[in-house]
Amino acid sequence: MKAFRQFLTLLLAAAVLLVLFRLKVPMFLSPDNLVDLAQQISINAILAFGMTLVILIGGIDLSVGALLALTGTVAAYCMVGGENGLGLGVGPAVAIALAVAVVAGLFNGLCASRTAMPAFIITLATMQMARGAALRFNEGRPMAIPEQYDLFLKLGNHRIAGVLPVPVLVMLALFAVAAVLLHRTRFGQQAYAIGGNREAARFTGIPIARVEALVYMVCAGFAGIAGLINTAQLYSAEPASGVGFELNAIAAAVVGGTSFTGGRGTMYGTLVGAIIIGILDKGLNQAGVHFSFQYIIKGAVILGAVYLDVRRRK
Repeated sequence: MKAFRQFLTLLLAAAVLLVLFRLKVPMFLSPDNLVDLAQQISINAILAFGMTLVILIGGIDLSVGALLALTGTVAAYCMVGGENGLGLGVGPAVAIALAVAVVAGLFNGLCASRTAMPAFIITLATMQMARGAALRFNEGRPMAIPEQYDLFLKLGNHRIAGVLPVPVLVMLALFAVAAVLLHRTRFGQQAYAIGGNREAARFTGIPIARVEALVYMVCAGFAGIAGLINTAQLYSAEPASGVGFELNAIAAAVVGGTSFTGGRGTMYGTLVGAIIIGILDKGLNQAGVHFSFQYIIKGAVILGAVYLDVRRRK
């Protein structure tokens, strides 16, 4: 019941924001603007689903933004032929790019579970390595995706029945996968247990190293999918893209009620948290608020969410 009340509170906050921005921007609640808002939210929400799993076990993953960029550049390099590509086609390129992301997540998970290094440092190092690897492709310049690869480009730009953007559909599908994984499987129960009390979980026989490795792999895999969508939307692979995306993903998870101490949070809350962050971004931008104040407002929202979490734990 507490979780349900918290979820309703988040929905109410999202509704209040929509009304407030509607008063400032008359066209804010127009169908076209709401569809654009949903498409804008999709990438951050996908990243936030994976980040929620990591935070639930008491970890953090700062590498998702860099993995997003790396996945896009690897996909473009493998897909497009010519001097700066292998010309393997859409299917093999997507598979290789996602495999690279998952391997990076496995590296994060193994280091976090089998060494004494904190996840903050491990994923910070992975972020730097992934960003450097992305910049190695095409000497750091954007890699254009020709229109002949329209099957891939539809991932970021096509609308089903002319209404529902494919990125939103992918986001909803991954939300369903993440929600079932967390709330309806043994893996999810084990993740909650590890975040709630790691030593108690160890004594009850939970394979902490395996669960932790899987959590980071899922998080990186979701980042890889977000990277493919981002590349398709831009019609090119941008090695410098994804900067700061990890902070928005963390913000969505925290605003959605995921506790930084681990062991508490839901995918439903994270989805609404991503919606709230998306409404703030688009609403403040369309209302003409200076970008400097946008950072200040978002920071205040995150600080308030963490404060409320501390109050709840007390």
